Amino acid sequence: MSAKALIALLVIAVVVVAAAYLFLSVPQPTQTTTKPSPAGIVLKVITRHASEIQLATKEHFLTSDIAKKYNITDIQFYSPHVALWRDTILKQEVDVAWGGGPALFNELIRQDLLAPITDPQTLKVAEELPETIGGSEIRHYEDGKLMWVAAAISSFGFSVNEPLLEKYGLPEPKKWEDLASPEMAKILPKPAISFARALTSTSHTRIYQIILQKFGWEKGWEILTRIAANGRPYGGSVEALTAVETGETPIGIMIDFYGYGAQIEFPGLKYILPYNESIVNGDPIALLKTSKHPEAAQAFIGWVLSVNGQKIWLDRKINRMPVRSDVFDTPEGKNRSDLKKAYEMTVNNIGIPFDEKLATDILFSLKYYFDSVLCDPHDQLVKTWGKLVKALHKGKISQSEFEEFSKRLGEPITWTEDGKQVKFTLEYAKSINEEMRDTTFANKMQRIWRQAAVERYEKLYKEIPDP
Repeated sequence: MSAKALIALLVIAVVVVAAAYLFLSVPQPTQTTTKPSPAGIVLKVITRHASEIQLATKEHFLTSDIAKKYNITDIQFYSPHVALWRDTILKQEVDVAWGGGPALFNELIRQDLLAPITDPQTLKVAEELPETIGGSEIRHYEDGKLMWVAAAISSFGFSVNEPLLEKYGLPEPKKWEDLASPEMAKILPKPAISFARALTSTSHTRIYQIILQKFGWEKGWEILTRIAANGRPYGGSVEALTAVETGETPIGIMIDFYGYGAQIEFPGLKYILPYNESIVNGDPIALLKTSKHPEAAQAFIGWVLSVNGQKIWLDRKINRMPVRSDVFDTPEGKNRSDLKKAYEMTVNNIGIPFDEKLATDILFSLKYYFDSVLCDPHDQLVKTWGKLVKALHKGKISQSEFEEFSKRLGEPITWTEDGKQVKFTLEYAKSINEEMRDTTFANKMQRIWRQAAVERYEKLYKEIPDP
């Protein structure tokens, strides 16, 4: 290496060393990493509850200490049709399921969508509740693990528009059989009763299940057929309620809190709980396996079950019966003596023995069959029933002949399949319940049942003597 090159390298080395010395000796700015505050949790809740309940929940829960402790800043509600619950839960990774009845939540268990509640504080609040109320399950366990808890209770009955009953000269009904009476047919073709399609209303489907379990399969379908013939099917439970409120029908079947709310808002309306012909229904809340925030989700469940959370039901826009009786000891509860009276009447009502497993085992079969036989061909049903009632009143048939025609009108449908006669028995309904989840199969059965129902109504119409 030449002398010039060597000198150049030495100069560079000296400069680098000097620069490093100066950099290290001069104090440098302190580098601090500020960790951003974690974003608030948005709980996702799938629900059958109305918008009034959703809004009241947001308002009260998001300002609670529990929401602040778990950094829950919002609740996003999803309210799809029941048939879309599974897909919605999986796609949106929902945290909590709330409202819709035991049959729906037992179905979520069957689909392996619920996770057990394990949070000690939430379990403590849940265990403050009774295991049953009025014979109905309030806390549901699977293999010793708590899977869902009822957050409210309900009864099922009907509301009457008293001025309309008087106008049309109709007797005030007290029992389900009264809705099936030929007396209720006197204003046909104007409907006396509003009811919802089974595929669109979980609460009305519950009523159909109650009637079937109260009276038995054969007699139950006869009563349901006569109720349907005396009334008109609506797209949902809200539409059926509106029909009574607006005077479109003088009677409407419904879940209790619709009836209590209507009593407050519409003078002349009265909710009737059929004595010894209804049940107390626990309306569940549960943790979903898809939850990304299980601790926060369980804290929310605990709040809903707490005294503070239960105050939501006391809102005069909601009027639901709490699962906790001690909420009536609060200042808010003492202002709702009317709701307390309804609560006491409900829990003391002698309800029917109700088989929850059976209700789940035939849920889909019942829904599709009801709509296919009693709703789709409703005009033909009303035409035949109306002629039958007129024949009775005009003396063209005896009471015993009327009862025989009524039995034939309402007995479960029969049809021919692969050269054999098939009947919609209870066992048959159980056997195809799982298949009814498949849309193609369900549509096929609907076509068969609808056609068989039309043929029956037309055949009986021809046989009934002209009034």
